[in-house]
Amino acid sequence: MIACVVFLASVFSFNAMAEETPSGNSEGYVTGSFETNTNGYVKDDRTTATVPDGNFGSNNYLKLDYYNSRFTAGIQIEGYAPALVGYSSDLNGMNLTNYYVSWKDEDFSITAGTVYDQFGSGLLFRSWEDRAIGLNNAVTGARLTYSYNDILNVKAIWGMPRFGMKPSQTQVKGADMSFVISNLFDIRNTYLAVEGSVLDRYEALDANRRADGCSPNTTGWSARLNAESHGFFLKAEYVDAGQKYYYNTSYAGEGQMYHRKRGNAQLVETGYNGGGLGVNLSLRRLEWMDSKVVNEAASNVNMLNYVPALCTQYTYMLTTLHPYGARTGEISSRFTNSGEIGGQVDVFYNVRRGTWLGGKRGMKVHANFSTYHTIAEEGTFKPGNLLFRDMSVDVEKQWTRKFKSVLLWSYQEYTPSYGASKTTYLSNIIVADLLYKFTNSLSARMELQYLFTYEDQKDWMAALLEVNFAPHWSVYAADMYNHGMTKVHYYNGGFSWSKSRTKVALGYGRYKAGYICSGGVCRQIPAYTGANLSVTMMF
Repeated sequence: MIACVVFLASVFSFNAMAEETPSGNSEGYVTGSFETNTNGYVKDDRTTATVPDGNFGSNNYLKLDYYNSRFTAGIQIEGYAPALVGYSSDLNGMNLTNYYVSWKDEDFSITAGTVYDQFGSGLLFRSWEDRAIGLNNAVTGARLTYSYNDILNVKAIWGMPRFGMKPSQTQVKGADMSFVISNLFDIRNTYLAVEGSVLDRYEALDANRRADGCSPNTTGWSARLNAESHGFFLKAEYVDAGQKYYYNTSYAGEGQMYHRKRGNAQLVETGYNGGGLGVNLSLRRLEWMDSKVVNEAASNVNMLNYVPALCTQYTYMLTTLHPYGARTGEISSRFTNSGEIGGQVDVFYNVRRGTWLGGKRGMKVHANFSTYHTIAEEGTFKPGNLLFRDMSVDVEKQWTRKFKSVLLWSYQEYTPSYGASKTTYLSNIIVADLLYKFTNSLSARMELQYLFTYEDQKDWMAALLEVNFAPHWSVYAADMYNHGMTKVHYYNGGFSWSKSRTKVALGYGRYKAGYICSGGVCRQIPAYTGANLSVTMMF
């Protein structure tokens, strides 16, 4: 494998040099990146933190891409020695995971090898990589695209989505089309398009599924409408995800071994942006919308579509203690829940400078309300038990040339039973995020946070201090403390150094069990204590 990498990199470099013009400019060139995240784990009796065999974990990625006019090619190598705690056990060893060649002109493109793409919002199909949650379901096969005068856009894809370190035995084939009506009739200041997709998924069946009459093919489709005019926008999507099969937990040798459920989703997004005001409303209903690469595999990254949580994606420590993940339908011994229904409204407003509220430098105000429920009766729009609710307001103010503040309040309510009962936990969270620039090269940022609740583990407090020495160095120290019940400190600190396209970060700390989320998609992680080394290089 190492020899293969060296050989391919040498080929790319040789071709790039061969394309140089007498002036020294190069038509062909190579770009690349290397990323490593390495943890050393220690035993922590205070938190019963997870300590894997060897007290070590390391995720590593090497990516090379070659560009020459209309032609591109690339590879990606991944190595897990072993994978970091909390990542799928299917990520292990080293392998050439990505490889592709591509050619395109103004209207047409063809790619062979490993491809990423999505249809519409991704509810029907999305192949993508997100290293933060350990997900990579790239399709190894081929993709074709064609565009006619920016009126008709068509793409088709075929291949085998990745599971773990290599392509699965599952096959997908599908097509997506967009017809831009506004461009056809040359309508100015307005965008209007109708879109649609179809996707077929094939997976060979095991003996139990064959005996129960399940089909190896699942065929779904979506229809979409996109419109924009004078600051207003509307997006509407309906998805029929095809027939899904869920194991009957009460099966005792009689009747159907698998429940037959038809996946479907409805999504509406509308709003207005202009004059310093932004209002976005999202409404969504999901029913049996889990789409897996491998049916019987138990993995939190076994995903073939993209179902993000449509709510505020926080970054502050206490606001992310209980992040929400969309419910796509489940049948278990506990209960049956076909999915979720709910939505959110986002309001942004830039208060102008020179007004009594905006002052000399203006002010940014953001408010959000989101709420999601189980579906009370399958096949209906009737809401059931509360899954998650969040109401928040944050205000950003530049007080002086050197001082800026962000103040946040969030009211969160969630169910610890994932909707199986009406029991919910309530919390109020306040955050003060303060930034002061002493000089052009020296600044300090402080976070002060508090969570009030009578339930779960009671009250929390948190603080962070970050000092930046531009342009290269940054140091930080943070602590999150549960003084309401456990009396445990979750401390961490470290530093980072960056120069040009290289960044190195080293830290040590104690981390709470919970979820890591990216783009509204989450993975569960156990508690751990240890050191982390992160290196990223671009070249």
